Amino acid sequence: MNKILLAVAGLVLIAVFAFPQPQPDIGIPTSAPESAQTQEARALALAVPLIAKWEGKRNAAYRDIVGVWTICYGHTRTARPGMVLSDADCEALLRAEVRDYRARLLTFFSAETRARRLPPPRDAAFTSLAINVGVAGVGRSTATRRLNAGDVPGACEALTWWNKAGGRVVAGLRNRRTEEYGYCMREAS
Repeated sequence: MNKILLAVAGLVLIAVFAFPQPQPDIGIPTSAPESAQTQEARALALAVPLIAKWEGKRNAAYRDIVGVWTICYGHTRTARPGMVLSDADCEALLRAEVRDYRARLLTFFSAETRARRLPPPRDAAFTSLAINVGVAGVGRSTATRRLNAGDVPGACEALTWWNKAGGRVVAGLRNRRTEEYGYCMREAS
């Protein structure tokens, strides 16, 4: 009898160790969420060339149409008469400016939006708009309210409304908003 009990116990031990039992799901994610630095790097990789394309670049400081000293990709904060910057300096300045605008814009998005509704292409679209029209305007816009409410297509559509200057639709702005809309709708679900 003891031999039979030992044999059965041995079979039970073999079954337990040879065939692992399923573990209950206790809510631990199987893959770590993307770090903030990774999210920023992916968004900047899309936003910087998008913005550079639409802003244009001049290495020598100039006065814009309203008389503000400007250099590189529309940078005004430190532009001075006679200033000349290299292509590398202009790109570094743009990258820093995009990073700053993006960081300030993110404060207008809910935690849920930042976590689930702001993949890099959409992040780049909103950042491009903010560089063009200002962080506060975009932050308080219908586009941002709709995105925070979970209406991704509606938010992307609202980006296209920023296509006017002086009350008139401007072809360049319409084209820029169309491209931003395309970025915004990538990964839409």
